[in-house]
Amino acid sequence: MKIYTKTGDGGETSLVDGSRVRKDHARVAAFGDVDELNAGIGAARIHADAELSQFLEGVQRDLFAIGAQVADPRAQVASRKAKAALSPERIVDLERAIDARDAEMPPLTAFILPGGTALAASLHVARTVTRRAERLCVALREVEPASTTGEAVRYLNRLSDLLFVLSRAANGMGAGDVLWVPGVNREK
Repeated sequence: MKIYTKTGDGGETSLVDGSRVRKDHARVAAFGDVDELNAGIGAARIHADAELSQFLEGVQRDLFAIGAQVADPRAQVASRKAKAALSPERIVDLERAIDARDAEMPPLTAFILPGGTALAASLHVARTVTRRAERLCVALREVEPASTTGEAVRYLNRLSDLLFVLSRAANGMGAGDVLWVPGVNREK
């Protein structure tokens, strides 16, 4: 079997249920962003230690389930596969991870500039893609309510918070964060 099918050459793609939609359809945009996020997490794992890499692999598996769910307009195949990954317990797992890391860092006193270590910068990029994927899933859910569960949206919301906290942890538990100071470096 060849990797290319040529069936998308006219600007359409197939969904999980076999239906075809334009490649710029809101559903395709949403699962495309979830896929991009998954790739971003994979890139961040290159810089992570073994424990964090293993945790992030679990996140990637969850994101694959979310993407499958979003790619299934009839909510048949994907919703069955996604249920375990998107249970309230998985969201609680993310919250516990956020709380554990956040408790070890000094509180924020200002906005921070994304960046720092290679790991922190990668996690910041993944965080911003998470927010975009979340926005698109919320928009898709508004038009097609069966397309994305509340758990998926909550998961993405918590994940962006987790990635922010993990980026601060990667910057020396917040010690290496660069604070945004209004007006600094502004040309006159």
